[in-house]
Amino acid sequence: MPSILVVPVGAMGDLDLTALSEPLNEVFRLPVSIHIGSPLDPQAAFDTFRNQYNSTLILTRLLDRYGQHDGKVLGVTMNDLFVPVLTYVFGEAQLSGTAAVVSAHRLMEEFYGLTPDPAMEHDRLLKESVHELGHTFGLVHCHEPECVMRSSNAVEDIDLKDVGMCDRCRSLMEGTA
Repeated sequence: MPSILVVPVGAMGDLDLTALSEPLNEVFRLPVSIHIGSPLDPQAAFDTFRNQYNSTLILTRLLDRYGQHDGKVLGVTMNDLFVPVLTYVFGEAQLSGTAAVVSAHRLMEEFYGLTPDPAMEHDRLLKESVHELGHTFGLVHCHEPECVMRSSNAVEDIDLKDVGMCDRCRSLMEGTA
């Protein structure tokens, strides 16, 4: 049976990936498991000039290591991600593919000089995880303001979205549209 495999990418600090299991299961109606064992090493994706990690290279590493997984693979990292044409990204995914990666780095209140808010930070990570996994199911960006598939250019955009999909995106994902 297809499932979602959540894989730590690099050191996770205090981030609890098990907290993603139940909510991801509720959204995608698939079993969710957390990879046990050593995290995927992101060092090959590190860009010394930018002091960030290339998310596309991390996707490649996820596919190389977990590409035979029956379902979707979600890499989660504390490292700051980028793609060459953007200053940063919250995540990246293969459209209609297997792998996605999200970063908690810019989702943390401390990044902005604010007091940590674990509940808000978990909510942001969950929304970004659902968003990127939605791409792996073939969904593109949505124009509905509260849909989780709406594009986010800043953390405030994430805060305005719901964790769920609008009716149209849900129908497209389930193949009923």
